[in-house]
Amino acid sequence: MNHEVFIAQRMKLNNNRQKGSPSLTVALVGIVLAVVVMILSIAVVMGFKGEISGKILRLDAQIRVTNAALGIDDNYATVNGREVREAIADEGDFAQLIESMSLIADKSAILKTDDDFMGIIMRGVDEGYDWRYLKSKMVEGIEPAVSDTASSNQVVISKTVADRLQLHAGDKVMTYFIDDNIKARNLTVSGVFETDLEAFDNAYIVGGIGIVQGVNGWNGDTGTQVAINMKNPNDLEGDAYQLYTLLASNTVKHESKNLFYVSTTHQNNLPFFAWLQMLDMNVVIILTLMMIVAAFTLISAMLMIVLERIRVIGNFKALGATNGTIRNIFIYLTGKLIIKALIIGNVIGIGLALAQKYGHIVRLDPTAYYMPYVPIHLSIPALLMLNVGILIVSYLTLLGASHIISTIKPTATMRFE
Repeated sequence: MNHEVFIAQRMKLNNNRQKGSPSLTVALVGIVLAVVVMILSIAVVMGFKGEISGKILRLDAQIRVTNAALGIDDNYATVNGREVREAIADEGDFAQLIESMSLIADKSAILKTDDDFMGIIMRGVDEGYDWRYLKSKMVEGIEPAVSDTASSNQVVISKTVADRLQLHAGDKVMTYFIDDNIKARNLTVSGVFETDLEAFDNAYIVGGIGIVQGVNGWNGDTGTQVAINMKNPNDLEGDAYQLYTLLASNTVKHESKNLFYVSTTHQNNLPFFAWLQMLDMNVVIILTLMMIVAAFTLISAMLMIVLERIRVIGNFKALGATNGTIRNIFIYLTGKLIIKALIIGNVIGIGLALAQKYGHIVRLDPTAYYMPYVPIHLSIPALLMLNVGILIVSYLTLLGASHIISTIKPTATMRFE
């Protein structure tokens, strides 16, 4: 065993003449609090990013195919779903990457009851639509019976819309679509969902695509977008580019007049993802501040340990120990404080995170934060990296602070009895 480590192990953090040093206790508490704050900061931000990005990825298409003339020629530039499906089917490798694909038709409408009315967007979907997320968020009723014909008039609405218009599962609501002429449909509410994502809950009701196609006089292959979800959404930009190339080649091959625009959910929801990136900056700031606090706390602890052992240092030097040897001994000795603080800090920090994760103790306003409670995500790699980073910063801090030992002279510290 290294003699420096051996000596450090035999020494105690507290002076033998006193039960405990208030300064070391304060240092221990300071480091523990810094560790707890850093663990909770990382867990909360990772939770927010995971929950919000997960909502967006499930509610909006990961990859959206629209008509390149959308918003240029008119308000109802359409996309041919059959043409997109055939182009993808011709490229078997890309088709294997797709989890779900749905033709969607969006159209503005007004919901009207006897007492109130509300403007919404009717989102018509076909049989390929992935209902799993909305089903998990149903607070009343079930998902609608989706059909590609106009005969299916069932829709699901958000709790926000239901509360405002006093609607429940099984109720009927008059829906007015306004173009050149006003067209009315008597829709049946089959279910009520609550995603806590205000941009979706306040804007959309979801039903069969046949409703919108019937109102617009479109055939069964016509919609406003083709929504595609990938089995592995980690490289949506690359997948979108591959799909765009595939569709462009198919357009040239068949001399089609349709031009497609392919976009990802990140492009279509920039405000949300920009906000999530700002959270990363907040975490960096918090971690930096907590590291600085921990560093100054360690410096104070090191100075206290050294000052309480001036005579010991003088004896070491009189016996021929070098400054480097003595510095290493006291770095190892202070390391006991760091390890103890890390263990306590991790136990408290992870414990509080788990309590919030499963108990939802701290609540939030869903209209402001898109969820009713503070989300938590504990990542073992992130925790390991945090602890390793704390150890490295602590060692560098102690390495600098330990230079005070070189200024201590044996003749000024030793006393003869």
